[in-house]
Amino acid sequence: MPFNLPILLTWLRIVAIPLLITVYYLPGEWASPGERNLVATVIFVAAAITDWADGYLARKLNQTSAFGAFLDPVADKLMVAAALIVLVQLGRADAIIATIIIGREITISALREWMAKIGAAKSVAVSMLGKIKTTAQMLAIPILLYYQPLFGIDIQLLGNVLIWVAALLTLWSMGYYLRMAWPEIQKRNLDDF
Repeated sequence: MPFNLPILLTWLRIVAIPLLITVYYLPGEWASPGERNLVATVIFVAAAITDWADGYLARKLNQTSAFGAFLDPVADKLMVAAALIVLVQLGRADAIIATIIIGREITISALREWMAKIGAAKSVAVSMLGKIKTTAQMLAIPILLYYQPLFGIDIQLLGNVLIWVAALLTLWSMGYYLRMAWPEIQKRNLDDF
């Protein structure tokens, strides 16, 4: 397993997951609800920044690796899933939204793995639609973690609108990836599954 700065940033994103959860579940009055929201938001935003930074640094420093390419999306999906579960627990996101987003990630990850195994990975390469979905998600989640008015803006409403937009884009992008994979699926018989 290679170890370099981009992979370290990816591991830090994974380590941030229990920190994010712990913010809300530490016993006692170590922080007010608003302070907990702020700390959780900072943790999530820092993790999102490391997601951008690890890819940028891997390319810039020529430190790309198969392990890094595997670990990076796993870290992203774990962080988003953990944050969504916390938001559902806090009553800030609907379980249906979390199910849609997490379910899509599992489905598309499995589809990509299978397509890579049969040599057709390019059929389900990341699309612009997937990037727009991710952007909506990465805006909605910290807003819902923060969950307090900011500069007179109703953060709760904005976060709820964005998370619903992310869920709709999630369904749309899942349909897109399945449609792109469909010709390869049709070529195979059920024994290949």
